[in-house]
Amino acid sequence: MDIMENELVNVTMQMILHAGDARLRVEDALAQAKQFHFDEAKQKIAEAEECIHQAHVAQTEVIQNETRGKTYEPCLLFAHAQDTLMTVMSEIHLSEKMIQVFESFYNKMNA
Repeated sequence: MDIMENELVNVTMQMILHAGDARLRVEDALAQAKQFHFDEAKQKIAEAEECIHQAHVAQTEVIQNETRGKTYEPCLLFAHAQDTLMTVMSEIHLSEKMIQVFESFYNKMNA
């Protein structure tokens, strides 16, 4: 494995790890919302956003390197990492909206 491939694999693994951490935080957020612990749910969403930001930074590094002339061989693992990143970003966005709806409904029912 040459240096560029090794670098890409390292970045790819960081993307997958951070995206996975974000997904776990989203699951925790929804579990908190299910128990009507909305402040805790929002905190978990904030943590998920920080994790996904770290994954996105790793992806951006590869993209910026390519714009600077570095080239990488096609890598199925990197494609998987990008797919995971985008999927978890959508999960965060949707979960954040769901928590807002749940909280609004809960507050109206208890007013």
